[in-house]
Amino acid sequence: MVMLCFLLDLRTLSPPLLRDLKQSLLQLANFYAISSPGGLKSISKSKSLADKIGLCYVIRNCVSSSSEMKEAYRPRGNFSLRDFHHAVNNLPTDAFLPELTNNITISCSDAHLETVLSDKVLYSWGGDNEDVGRKLIVISSCLLENLDSVTKKILVDAADKCVSVDFVLLEQVSSGVFSDISESINSFSKNISDLENCSFRNRLPDAKVLCTLVKEWLNDLRDEAELQGRLKFKRNILESLNQICCNLIPSFNPIIDEFEPCQVCRCHGYPLNDEHGNKMMKSTCPVTGIELGTLDLVCNSLKVGNQTVLLMPSFHYYTKLKQVITPIDFNVIERTNLGSLSEGLIVGTPFVVVPSTSNEVDDTDQTELNNQVFQGLCSALHSLDQGLVCSSRCNTETMRETPFQCYYILLPSNNGVMLLRRLAGSEEVIPIADVSQSFDLIEAKDMRESVKASLLEIEATDYNPISHERGFHQKLNALVKESLHFGSLPTKSEEIPPEPSSTQVDTLNGSEALKESTGTNETQLPKIEKEKIDRWVPPAEILCASLAAFFTSDPFEN
Repeated sequence: MVMLCFLLDLRTLSPPLLRDLKQSLLQLANFYAISSPGGLKSISKSKSLADKIGLCYVIRNCVSSSSEMKEAYRPRGNFSLRDFHHAVNNLPTDAFLPELTNNITISCSDAHLETVLSDKVLYSWGGDNEDVGRKLIVISSCLLENLDSVTKKILVDAADKCVSVDFVLLEQVSSGVFSDISESINSFSKNISDLENCSFRNRLPDAKVLCTLVKEWLNDLRDEAELQGRLKFKRNILESLNQICCNLIPSFNPIIDEFEPCQVCRCHGYPLNDEHGNKMMKSTCPVTGIELGTLDLVCNSLKVGNQTVLLMPSFHYYTKLKQVITPIDFNVIERTNLGSLSEGLIVGTPFVVVPSTSNEVDDTDQTELNNQVFQGLCSALHSLDQGLVCSSRCNTETMRETPFQCYYILLPSNNGVMLLRRLAGSEEVIPIADVSQSFDLIEAKDMRESVKASLLEIEATDYNPISHERGFHQKLNALVKESLHFGSLPTKSEEIPPEPSSTQVDTLNGSEALKESTGTNETQLPKIEKEKIDRWVPPAEILCASLAAFFTSDPFEN
């Protein structure tokens, strides 16, 4: 678990930059509100989301002209999306000091690191939980001066308390001071290089950079452990090495399609739904279990994800997602080069796309023209090695209309059919971790040639799914065969029938013999006897032997 504390130096952040930064913080809170606390490691049964985001800022006091640090949002147990939005939206917008625009550094005391890294602020967050890691993110457009001994001691003490400090410099300088800031950046980086819990990054504050920072902060909040894997080869891939260790990093993070209305208890604000999301017959508090009356309920609430609730004045605007009515509209946005398309961004169920056999205009000539245009489109895209990016209000995974845009890629082929796959949108993409190169180009070339020689020894074929069985049928057949040893069991609606009499056995073996002995046909049997005949089943031993003989035979035997 990692708690994030943002420290914004509002004196150095210009109004446009502060506006973009505020939107980034709101996006981070929105992502966290719909996230699963345990990620890949576990599924949390908690009814609320842990409060793991704090927000502080530095401004200049108009009276004393000295810098001050203030808390905008302090973690208090359960995360409140509404309160965090309120805190971010109410950050002072008049704290920017233009005279600091061309300044490269500010003093360490002005940054108030000592105030934030104290028992009154960051160290008091998380209670007595020693497993809680904390991270301070200092965002400014000015560097700190060379760290003095006091500031270094504060940072060393923070490391002992499992607190890391990330200095983020959003460059806002004129072209005339590029050389000066470069020297200052190098000096600051060297100054903190011996502090293991400190890191420094300088970024240009454009939209892509801020989006990447948001996703990195989200990964800290979610605290997901990377899956570890190994690539094992039948032969050594290099010298005595026959396996390569790697980490599995997800590239896709799905978002929800709607915000569902719900009732919550007024005492704790928890949804009054069972674990399957169904409204409970009796309204009881999920925490205390006490039955709630009408006045104890808040009816107008919306669920954002599974553990975040917004109290609303009303949700009359809410409309439940509708099932898709065909035909589904896919609006073509642009062409894209398939060579530049990352496979990690293609998600969801694929759909084979062929020309329609029944055109909207019931005309043979129109249908033929539709087919020819489709084939021409597929051939043209294939020759260009390009696909079409489309948008739609239909989510093909749920087959429901969604208020959010869904994006798709139409992939051509050389045989006249195309493939439709869903593409991840900006909210659903997680940045790929940076991979540092520990060897130069010459070493990389030598390694490539050595590994290539080993790869050529591995059989190369076109992939044919028919020749790659997963073993499903073999496993299920074996389970059924083992189950047959228990014989045939009656269903819940059936009763165990009594032992059949000799007359019933004779009836099933030959109905004509029964007619001759009784002088009646089957429809003239007494009602109770007919019910016994209809309900009778062969003994379990006979049925088991018959089925076992069937399943043990080889279905592929010539």
